[in-house]
Amino acid sequence: MLRNGLEPWHLLIVAIVFIVLFGSKKLPDTARALGKSMRILKSEAKAMKDEGGTAAAPGGRTVEPSAVRTSAEAGRAAAEPPAPAG
Repeated sequence: MLRNGLEPWHLLIVAIVFIVLFGSKKLPDTARALGKSMRILKSEAKAMKDEGGTAAAPGGRTVEPSAVRTSAEAGRAAAEPPAPAG
């Protein structure tokens, strides 16, 4: 059945489907977004493999795991009123 894998005409059909679905004007933006997502995925996978205990922040900085707050913790901290002084 799938003895030869993808043949050139299979790739042509896939390209036509992508053009029909996304339109020729949105394809470069879609490809750019996909490339950016792949770079982020690679950097996160590399950070997870890193045994040094630091994680790469989106800006390329490294932060200690104790300094990283989840979005839920950040939301709770923003919603809580400040403690009264005294």
